[in-house]
Amino acid sequence: MPPLVSPAAVEAARADWEAWRTARLASVASPAGPLALVETHWLQPDESASLEDALSGRPDTVRATWIERSHIGTGETERGIRLWDAASPAINHFVTIDTYPFAPEWVAEATFTPVSESRLLPFEHMRDDGGTRDHVVPGDITFTLDGTAYNLAAFEDEGTLLLVVGDRTNGSATYGGGRFLHVHHEPGADRVVLDFNRAFVPPCGFSSHFNCPLPPPGNRFGVPIEAGEKLPVFLDGYLPH
Repeated sequence: MPPLVSPAAVEAARADWEAWRTARLASVASPAGPLALVETHWLQPDESASLEDALSGRPDTVRATWIERSHIGTGETERGIRLWDAASPAINHFVTIDTYPFAPEWVAEATFTPVSESRLLPFEHMRDDGGTRDHVVPGDITFTLDGTAYNLAAFEDEGTLLLVVGDRTNGSATYGGGRFLHVHHEPGADRVVLDFNRAFVPPCGFSSHFNCPLPPPGNRFGVPIEAGEKLPVFLDGYLPH
């Protein structure tokens, strides 16, 4: 199992866990949460569009936002429009997210080693047919699990580090495309805490209109991580699409 952190760190993680769970359930079902995303339309280079046009004929529960990405082949900026429905079928059928009980043995301490320059690492994405997109990886997160040394790659995500991890529960007990884990890193600190109790289902587990990164080879564990979120639960056999 992962190396233990101090009892105080474990208890701090345990104390906040229920609040984290409550916040997660509210977030995924919110009007801006992943269950609300019902459409992503990428514009052609010569195509003009507006948010107002995208909302034409839509119910009042729908809102539109812009999204940008780099073309996987040319690197040129692509623009798209996303539609979010606060009354989507996914929200109406959502019950909860099945989750493992809090497991203190999966609160681990790791070493963070910054890199001197921004390092780009290619991440395969779920809907890119095997293509990769580069993300900046600002440092190495290393620790040893059951005698195996891991060098994990996390990239910046809105001011925090995001790990995309895979393990032997994926596709059975947990989401098949791996799980995400936010890692808090204080500037200048050489240690971070990995609380796998907060490993969570990525947005693609709630809507097919996301394009989530997949775990790179170095982020795949050879053991089951029986902690964190498993799968979303819906009424009447509903499947997100």
